[in-house]
Amino acid sequence: MAPDKAPIQDPDELDRAVRTAVARAPVTDMHTHLYTPGFGDLLLWGIDELLTYHYLVAEVFRYAPMPYEDWWALPKRAQADHVWRHVFLEHSPVSEAARGVLTTLRELGLDPASRDLDAYRAYFADKSVTDHVDDVLRIANVTSLVMTNDPFDDLERPRWMDRGPDAAEDGRFHAALRIDPLLSQLPAAAPRLREWGYEAGDDLDEEDRAQIRRFLGEWIDRMNAVYVAASLAPTFDPFDEQSPGARVLRDCVLPVARDRNVPVALMIGVKKLINPGLRLAGDGVGKMDIRAVERLCAQYENNKFLVTLLARENQHELCVAARKYHNLMIFGCWWFLNIPELVDEITSLRTELLGLSFVPQHSDARVLDQVIYKWLHSRRLIADALARHYRNLHETGWRPTAAEVDRDVRVLFGDNFRRFVER
Repeated sequence: MAPDKAPIQDPDELDRAVRTAVARAPVTDMHTHLYTPGFGDLLLWGIDELLTYHYLVAEVFRYAPMPYEDWWALPKRAQADHVWRHVFLEHSPVSEAARGVLTTLRELGLDPASRDLDAYRAYFADKSVTDHVDDVLRIANVTSLVMTNDPFDDLERPRWMDRGPDAAEDGRFHAALRIDPLLSQLPAAAPRLREWGYEAGDDLDEEDRAQIRRFLGEWIDRMNAVYVAASLAPTFDPFDEQSPGARVLRDCVLPVARDRNVPVALMIGVKKLINPGLRLAGDGVGKMDIRAVERLCAQYENNKFLVTLLARENQHELCVAARKYHNLMIFGCWWFLNIPELVDEITSLRTELLGLSFVPQHSDARVLDQVIYKWLHSRRLIADALARHYRNLHETGWRPTAAEVDRDVRVLFGDNFRRFVER
């Protein structure tokens, strides 16, 4: 019998098999904010972008606040210097976001102990962006990823108009159609639609809805989008008859997504700009009413929903909902949940209630280099959680093989998502 087909008798050997499988599993990173080099400056990379990531912007204001207008007037390099001084040199960089920068530097072959910011900058200055994309994905063992693509973004839109599905230029990168303006800011979005030839008003009569459906269908096709996505407030109610966004979701987004067999990804729980001065770093978190997700899954059983919730308090209810609806796939530890203690807790909770039928993580990376640390850190935490569950399984007398463990891990790190989106 081949070694990987033999039942594993020793629990310590099983532990090693789990950790080996997690460490080497290729990843499908199903939600990022990354782009290919062809999108120009939209692709963020390098040490200054790492240091000015909005998690660290919020952190540096805890140590060294200044007038917000002064901060935003600083050049990127000066902002990075400020973060480096106050978060990394004058305090130990123990937060997940700060530690992640150091993990990334180490994995790229740089020495975090040198504390030499100029040397780090020189390293990135010598890299070509295309080579760096290859290096980062290789180090992280990410074989494919999904971008976040917004047709309302004036920097991004022209590339899709010119190139269509070829805009990505890299088969590892796939598009997701982001539609936040349609659900949260329809009065502002409607004039843009009319400007582009979609005669849609915000009254949402039948013609308005037909034009929005045409817009959605054409952009799904133009991008060859893997899914349609929106980030929503915790108070968003898809069945609120007074909400234009709720009507757009029900009458436009869901029918188009159903007809094209494209899932709808709902990322719920962000309270936008509770501190506007911090801009992207100024968002907060709120608990949502899980009944909204349950009702969507029940009433739109021919739609598929990818859901992640931002509040820790929602995670148990979301797992229970996923047990009831096969058209619901829960994914990732999003944003404020992407810290070690909560990744471990949430992964264990999901495994207990859902077995292996979820997507444990996505990077949510905004800077290319973050893919390295977000997946390295997550792999270790997911391995810890899974190892406990396999040890519990072993105690029952069931003896998995190394091949079965490897199969299970690949299901979690890619197969579940690909099967759900049918790509």
